[in-house]
Amino acid sequence: MDAPRSLPRLNEPAPDFEALSTFGPIKLSDFRGKWVILFSHPADFTPVCTTELTEFARRHEEFKKLNTQLIGLSIDSVYSHLAWIRNMEQHFGVKIDYPLIADLDMKVAQLYGMIHPGASSTATVRCVFFIDDEGILRAMIYYPLTNGRSVDEILRVLQGLQLNKTKGVATPEGWRPGDKVIVPAPTTLKAAEERVKDSSVEVVDWYFAKKAL
Repeated sequence: MDAPRSLPRLNEPAPDFEALSTFGPIKLSDFRGKWVILFSHPADFTPVCTTELTEFARRHEEFKKLNTQLIGLSIDSVYSHLAWIRNMEQHFGVKIDYPLIADLDMKVAQLYGMIHPGASSTATVRCVFFIDDEGILRAMIYYPLTNGRSVDEILRVLQGLQLNKTKGVATPEGWRPGDKVIVPAPTTLKAAEERVKDSSVEVVDWYFAKKAL
């Protein structure tokens, strides 16, 4: 039996790679200074994947405004990617203007744990990796082959992660941009006593406080 592969872990450097894409050869490290959404799809010319890639394309400007590069991946060839991109432009009126990695040798898929034999040994499951502008993996989400992802949710998570990095705050369940954020809980008795007296935040109790940004 093969030894289990070490999968990427949160708050550690995302594994670098060099791969062929529809934009030519790319390296993850080429995008340092930008956030990256690296996402895999099971196969070209499949209906659920088509809905995802076309929606990413429609929302691409929103990701650009957040200093974020989209990168898609499957284990299809670059020729298959190019044909599918042209097909989506013809039938859905959108241009896929972000790179799709042609991971025929599965090097990137294996590096990021995208192949789950229980789901398929010949297709990547639907993974999303959120990599910050310093190359650190901040979040990852896995979906089964059968369920399409929500681009709204991916944008929401991205915006929350960026707030956490720049402002040091957390986001509550269902948070949307403009909602109040959660202030980190005190870690000393003195700070807890001070928190309940703090009029600059909305205090429920010493460990639970919100504020508007």
